Amino acid sequence: MNSELITSIRNIPDFPKKGIVFRDITTLLKDPNAFAQAIDTFYERYKSERIAKVISVESRGFILGSPLAYKLGAGFVPVRKPKKLPAETIKEEYALEYGTDSLEIHVDAISKGERVLIVDDLLATGGTILATAKLVERLGGNIVGLAFLIELSFLKARERLSNYDVFSIINYDSE
Repeated sequence: MNSELITSIRNIPDFPKKGIVFRDITTLLKDPNAFAQAIDTFYERYKSERIAKVISVESRGFILGSPLAYKLGAGFVPVRKPKKLPAETIKEEYALEYGTDSLEIHVDAISKGERVLIVDDLLATGGTILATAKLVERLGGNIVGLAFLIELSFLKARERLSNYDVFSIINYDSE
């Protein structure tokens, strides 16, 4: 585990509910050295992969995906909650603990065969990122990897994402 970066993340116990430790990345983001180190770590991992598009889910994913796309010389594509994107979209529903939610992407965001990297701040249960991967695949994108700043490995999302190359910088194996 990256000890320098892990110390830059604030732990907030019992948020959003009792028994949960919220991993607050705003403290990492406000530290220019830690933020640069996180982006540079992703860059070093993917710089030779010929990434055409970096895809990120709102909203914290945008914070990591945008500078990484710039550094990789790739385009950036946002995936958003329904009715937030202005042009024609496709939608993917996914299950929540109680109910469902959905994500959308512009239909012209990815060209068939483009090499795509999906980036987000946190891998928890994997539902959001799996829905994002399905959107990319429906548009014909070739997913090179799924990259996360933080992974909560005790939630075992990698099992749901076993068809993909998953990379995380910081890994928490317990709450």
